[in-house]
Amino acid sequence: MQQDRQRLIRELFDEYIEMYAARDERLTRRFSQNFTGYAGSGQNLVRDHDEWVRITRQDFAQVPGRIGIEMLDLALQDLADDLVLALGFFHIHLPEDGQQLSQEVARLVLVFRLEGTAWMIAHSSISIPYRSVQHSEVYPLQSLREQNNALQALVVERTRALHESQAFYRMLTEDAEDVHWRMDSHFIITYISPADERLRGFPADEVIGRPVFELLTDEASARVRAVLNASLLDESGAGSTQFRTFEIQQRCKDGRLVWGEVLAKVDRNEQGVIVGYHGITRNITERKRLEAQIRQLAFHDTLTQLANRRLLLEHLDQAMGASKRSGHFGALLYLDLDNFKPLNDTHGHGAGDLLLMEVALRLKGCVREADTVARIGGDEFVVLLRALDTHAECAAQQALGVAEKIRLRLAECYVLQAAAGVAPIEHRCTASIGVALFQGHAESQNSLMSRADQAMYQAKEQGRNRVRLVEAALADALTGRR
Repeated sequence: MQQDRQRLIRELFDEYIEMYAARDERLTRRFSQNFTGYAGSGQNLVRDHDEWVRITRQDFAQVPGRIGIEMLDLALQDLADDLVLALGFFHIHLPEDGQQLSQEVARLVLVFRLEGTAWMIAHSSISIPYRSVQHSEVYPLQSLREQNNALQALVVERTRALHESQAFYRMLTEDAEDVHWRMDSHFIITYISPADERLRGFPADEVIGRPVFELLTDEASARVRAVLNASLLDESGAGSTQFRTFEIQQRCKDGRLVWGEVLAKVDRNEQGVIVGYHGITRNITERKRLEAQIRQLAFHDTLTQLANRRLLLEHLDQAMGASKRSGHFGALLYLDLDNFKPLNDTHGHGAGDLLLMEVALRLKGCVREADTVARIGGDEFVVLLRALDTHAECAAQQALGVAEKIRLRLAECYVLQAAAGVAPIEHRCTASIGVALFQGHAESQNSLMSRADQAMYQAKEQGRNRVRLVEAALADALTGRR
C-alpha cells in the first residue's frame, strides 16, 4: 500500500479512537447516512443512522468520563479509491474496571467511504466480549460492581491455592464466548470449554479424546499442521511464550462450517520436550462474511456483478504471467454496444440497467469459466480469453470465433420486463468488438487495452455490429514467434 494512502487510513482510524475515548459528541456527525453496524453488546445489524447515533450517545452517557484504549494490533486495507478499511484489536480501560474487563480483547472494524469531500464512517462492527450487560447498558458496570463485591468476599474465604487450581481456571473460562482448548502432543483434544458446544453444537464428551483434525476441513488441517510445525522450528525451548495466530474453518455438528481465529501455543516440560498445545478460538464468521462483502464491493461492478476494471487488470496480469510460462496466447475483446443510448432516452435509465444486466448474462454464457468478463464503464465491456493456441494464427481464429459468437448472441432481440404488470420492452442492440492478441508481457497492459479499443473503434467506423482484429499485432506475432 502506498505510504500516503496508509497514512490517510491511519489518520481516520486515530481520529475515530480519540473522539470515542474522549466521549466527543462530534463523532456522531461522522456517521454516513447510509450506515450499518454491530454494537458491542448486540447481535443485530443496525441499518439506521439515527439509531446508531442514539446507541453512541447512550454509550457516552453511561461512561461520561474519558476511557483508556490500549492498542494491541492494527491492520489497514485500501479497498478502492473511495473505500478503506481499518481493523483494530485493543483493551478498553473503564473508570470502574477492576482489571477484569480490561483484560478482554475488543475488536473493531471500521469502513470509511469518501462522500463528496469528506471521509464518512460507512460501517462499524465492534466486538466486546462482555456477556453480563443489563437493561440499556453498553458496558456491564452494574454487574461489575456486583462481581467486585462477590470477589471481595471470595478473596476472604478462599486461599491463593484455590485461585491457581483447575476449578478456578474453569470458572474463568466456562462462560466465555471464546473457546478454550488443550491438546496432547498427538493432537488429541484433552479439554474443550462449553463455548465450543454453543459455537459448533458438539458436547464436550463428543470432542474430548478425538484428534482435532476430524473436526476440521482438509484445508484447515493442513493449515494447522503447517503453523504448528513452523512454531517447532522457531521456538527456542521451554522458556518460549510465543503464540501463533491463524484463521481456519471448523465443522459444526449440523454440517455447517464456521470460521475461527485461533491463538495457539506449544506446551513444553522443563526439559523442553513438547507435551501438548493449548489456545483460544474466537468465532469470526461474521467478520469473514463482511470481508467478502467488502471485497465484492471493491472488485465487482455493482449493477452487473461482473469484474470491474481493478479486478480485470489483476486477472490480466495473471494471464500474461501464465502465457509467458506456457507459450499460449491470450486475447482481449473490447466491446461497445451500438444502440444503447436510444433505449435510455426513450424508456429511462431503468430500462438501460435491465439491458446491461442481460448483456452481462449473455457474455458469461459465451465464454469459459476460466475466462473473465468485466464491465469497465457505461456500455463498455471487456472479455479476457486465456490459454489459446501456441500459434498466433490459430489463436487468432479461436479469439475471432468467440468474438463472433458473442456478436451474434448480443444481436438477438432483448425483452426487458421493468416490473410486473408493465408491458415488456422489445429492443435490438448490437455490439462492435475489437480483438487484440497477447503473449506474455511483451507489451504493457495499457498498450494492450489501447490496441483492443482501437480495433473496436475500427469496427464502429466500418458500419458497427462487426468484429475487428488488430492486424498489425497479429503480423508482428507471426513474424517474431514462428
